[in-house]
Amino acid sequence: MTSAASRDIDWDKLRTAARDAMSRAYAPYSGYPVGVAALVDDGRTITGCNVENASYGLGLCAECGLVSELHNSGGGRLTHFTCVDRDGDILVPCGRCRQLLHEFGGPELLLETPEGILSLSEMLPQAFGRDHLNK
Repeated sequence: MTSAASRDIDWDKLRTAARDAMSRAYAPYSGYPVGVAALVDDGRTITGCNVENASYGLGLCAECGLVSELHNSGGGRLTHFTCVDRDGDILVPCGRCRQLLHEFGGPELLLETPEGILSLSEMLPQAFGRDHLNK
């Protein structure tokens, strides 16, 4: 997908913010730091990184940190998103994180992927969301 909305965004700058966040990840168990960055509908850039825990199931993914930062800094909707690994290479969020991104960005959220810019609806077709709970 190459829309006008994806062309107008400085993806390099967004990726740089994700790499910076990744540099602060706490990943002593997996050795796999992850950083994310997103644009919010009001123009803010927010970031997150993974934070592991000795009790592995209690670790927080970078996307969780991002959503926490979204709400901590005033809320809004995510519009553009990127995720990087320890080498700064683009990653695709796992299914759980795609669901989290759907809640706070919706199907129109644009994601940078190794295949190019894709909408979340392309990455998570027929997603379950809050509208299903209102039926």
